Amino acid sequence: MAMEPLDPRRRELARAGVQALGKAGVRFGDVRVLCRERQWLQVKGDEVDVATQTLDQGFAVRALVDGAWGFAGAPELSEAAIARAVDAAASIARGSAAADGRAPVSLAPVAPQHGTYRTPRVRDPFDVPDAEKLDLLFRAAAALRTDPRIKVARATAVSLRLRSALCNTEGTDIEQETLVCGGGLGAIATADGEVQRRTYPKDMEGDIHAGGWEHLESLDLVANAPRVADEAIALLSAPTCPAGTFRVVIDGAQMSLQIHESCGHPTELDRALGDEISLAGASFLTPQRVGLRYGSPLVNLYADSTTPGGPGTFGWDDEGTPAGRHDLVKDGVFVGYLGSRETSARIGAPTAAAFRADSWSRLPIVRMVNVHLAPGDWRFEDLVADTDDGLLMSVNKSWSIDELRLNFQFGCEAAWEIKKGKRGRLFKNPVYTGITPQFWGACDAICGADDWRVWGWMFCGKGDPMQIIHVGHGTSPARFNDVQVGARR
Repeated sequence: MAMEPLDPRRRELARAGVQALGKAGVRFGDVRVLCRERQWLQVKGDEVDVATQTLDQGFAVRALVDGAWGFAGAPELSEAAIARAVDAAASIARGSAAADGRAPVSLAPVAPQHGTYRTPRVRDPFDVPDAEKLDLLFRAAAALRTDPRIKVARATAVSLRLRSALCNTEGTDIEQETLVCGGGLGAIATADGEVQRRTYPKDMEGDIHAGGWEHLESLDLVANAPRVADEAIALLSAPTCPAGTFRVVIDGAQMSLQIHESCGHPTELDRALGDEISLAGASFLTPQRVGLRYGSPLVNLYADSTTPGGPGTFGWDDEGTPAGRHDLVKDGVFVGYLGSRETSARIGAPTAAAFRADSWSRLPIVRMVNVHLAPGDWRFEDLVADTDDGLLMSVNKSWSIDELRLNFQFGCEAAWEIKKGKRGRLFKNPVYTGITPQFWGACDAICGADDWRVWGWMFCGKGDPMQIIHVGHGTSPARFNDVQVGARR
């Protein structure tokens, strides 16, 4: 990680802030200087639907005084502004300590960190001319319009770059630049009052990876567009998904959201401790449930902020904990959390480099990084061939989950019948439901490394006020027994 500085001014300002914290008598504090740049381009048909590019920069100061936190920041990058923020944060902390009856904050130990991290890339998307980007998107949207029943043909490209410096009073002095890029396709078909959609590689913004413009090019949107359109049209006349109990194979795109909602969020330690309960924010995985049978012995889920290409990959989180791998579920048993230094200290656990903020103006909170399902040893073709009577579910369309992350329902864009080991009829509007430990306990097969890939999500929401973070989930298709299936009307 020893590289030339990205921007000496950011690091100099962070260092000046730490000096001011010391003069203010702050026991622990840190200063984070951040510049965030995001671009969103989307075309519908032959028109530009969205074209936004934003640049936001500022700094944040945290101060821990008498066991309580204070926080302040500003969009002004100057030593004078940082000095004022240090005074404000220290004052807020002292006031909070006097008014708060809770136990003083403790922090899990992390050795001082030094260095620079950059996301590897071939071509920075912010260096690619907009005309070149739009040309690709228009060609992809045109390739979707294979039939007059395709009423909406959408192609999207998104890019996000974060440049930051972080220094703290323990001696941490780091700088990093993280970069994600991606996009996708969406087709909406209508006929005789029926409306269906199909997306690629998955729904919402598509698929993002840590890296450059080369990732979007690797998705080959133009070549995949005709298949996406054909499937959207086929869904118009497809029969409704049957209801009942089925053996279900779930594709990688849908598995990524299954992991996100029923493993990533419930293992966030602030939720497990009851500190964060907005937006379905609590968790059934409270500390006394460490050791719970979460899934079948095949299920191994882990957080890894070092995964190549993972949108949740970085050098350090936003309090300077180095990236690493941490088990969440081992051989089907719940063993660990995503945590910060503070939340981890409260239960005597090692911190997992999962403390992140989406802006200089927000306090970091516990957030997912890359949360993965370890591959098994099945080939996808063999898994289908081994399924005598079941369904293959593909790509998310809707979801709902309770505040404890126990009861869930997912609607998918499409399902295929599996009969005697062969893929058969296409079904529309499939829905499956479950209870998290029972669902994962029914996992009897996971595809291997050849079918394993990271799926990236640009918009994961959490917190109040809301913070939006990018995350990744590595998975391969998997099979589950006795799943309740129905149809969305």
